[in-house]
Amino acid sequence: MLNKQPKVAVVGHVEWVQFARVQHVPSAGEVVHASDPFEEPAGGGAVAAVQLARLAGKAVFITALGDDEYGQRSVVRLRELGVDVQAAFDQAPSRRAVTLVDKRGERTITTFGPRLDPRGEDGREHWSALEGVDVVYFTAGDVAALRIARASARVLVVSPRARAALGHGVPLDALVLSDDDEVELGEAGDAQSEARLVVWTEGKRGGRYRDASGASGRWDAVQAPGKIADSYGCGDSFVAGLALGLGADLDVPAALALAARCGAVCVTGHGPYERQLSAAELQSAAEL
Repeated sequence: MLNKQPKVAVVGHVEWVQFARVQHVPSAGEVVHASDPFEEPAGGGAVAAVQLARLAGKAVFITALGDDEYGQRSVVRLRELGVDVQAAFDQAPSRRAVTLVDKRGERTITTFGPRLDPRGEDGREHWSALEGVDVVYFTAGDVAALRIARASARVLVVSPRARAALGHGVPLDALVLSDDDEVELGEAGDAQSEARLVVWTEGKRGGRYRDASGASGRWDAVQAPGKIADSYGCGDSFVAGLALGLGADLDVPAALALAARCGAVCVTGHGPYERQLSAAELQSAAEL
């Protein structure tokens, strides 16, 4: 499916997440009992980095972490998952979160503490890991970090979760946002006019896109290759697949087809990492 294997990287955030299953999310005053608890370093940057590592063999991940137990555990675990973590450590605590997954596989997320974003002035040593990359997916960081990512990558894919880094005239190759998320739509702001390609995801309805020439189109969601287990991470896996496709010079429909497959596979796993599309699965499908 891919004619070339791009060098990939993510600039973004990590949250140490405790996952658990519930029959349903509690309403006000209700007590519910959770089962199958486990913990992982997650958040949009981490999940995308792991997905890219599984597709490309390696992914650089530039992030910021608290200089605490959760920050250190995040580095160890993400490296176990094949990610080349380049982290700046902050005196602030690592951000934590709790995710409850109901019997339909839908997730609810509660975060604790401010998000730690990579900063462009946080030393050049770890930023040098971006040299020669084909594509960077940017989920969090300041304007200086976004400019470094832009100068380093042929293709820059951005999430509206980059917030204040957007809207400063940095040209973007792709901006990906949820059409059902009013917060993301608001945060995207002027960045929609700065992006060569804007992609709006619509969950089970697939989504739509528009490029700088005015050309537009849609894609259909891919049927999950198994029982739906957990929606956490499927959107981040989707964007990782899109970034890989654009970095490999696929056309937009082909890159979106790859992205949709990544999202569909992820939703069949418990947590973000149990099931993500791998390079071997991608190659096997190409040979059929």
